[in-house]
Amino acid sequence: MSDQLEPIEQTQDVKPERLQKLLANAGLASRRLVENMITDKRIHVNGELAILGTKATSIDAITLDGQPINLKSEIHTYLLNKPLDVISTAADEHGRKTVVDFIDSPERLFPIGRLDAQTTGLILVSNDGDLTYRLTHPKFGVEKKYVARVEGHIHESDVEKLRVGVELDDGMTAPAQVRVLARKPEQSLLEITIHEGRNRQIRRMTQAVGHTVMSLHRSQIGPIADPQLSPGQYRELTVAEIHSLYSAAGPPSS
Repeated sequence: MSDQLEPIEQTQDVKPERLQKLLANAGLASRRLVENMITDKRIHVNGELAILGTKATSIDAITLDGQPINLKSEIHTYLLNKPLDVISTAADEHGRKTVVDFIDSPERLFPIGRLDAQTTGLILVSNDGDLTYRLTHPKFGVEKKYVARVEGHIHESDVEKLRVGVELDDGMTAPAQVRVLARKPEQSLLEITIHEGRNRQIRRMTQAVGHTVMSLHRSQIGPIADPQLSPGQYRELTVAEIHSLYSAAGPPSS
């Protein structure tokens, strides 16, 4: 038997194609807009500045504004509208339904971050480790928007406390964006945007100013929102949406 290594046979014939066609077909933007990105010197392929004649494949390292564009077919990221009483884990030892159970995919997937069982709304499920890191590590500070229905008529002084930050048992919260959507004597509806990811943070914040959460829904993750997605429904993110998430994460905050 020869000790010489045999060349590895390619399992798939990947033919290079013009960059604007490759990225347009992947859903990043129209071919014309991609051409504008190239002429504006915003795209690199394998570390080299792309020009209009550049060709590439889905396995090349392509970046837009320094952020990676992942075109590999084995990487998938899904947006799910999580229903009530669903667990935000890949599996549950008690046999409860998890967010992964909703996704029909041959890949091994994991939720990006968590929503507690009593919180509904948008959650990302993916096998993209780099995106998961960027969206969950606090140093990147990606914003998430929630709609909270709380008990009682919330006064402006309490809203201002939420905006500035409130003291919790694990420290002071960062300033939040808070908007009152509706106010009645028995309940109030708030839109709250935070960039931290503490456990049950919104519930604890409103409780700290004397208002218990009655219902909580996450409506947006960074730039990603989809009000047409019904509870239990999901869809795969487009390349453009994934790039927008990377852009929202940006460089780590100091």
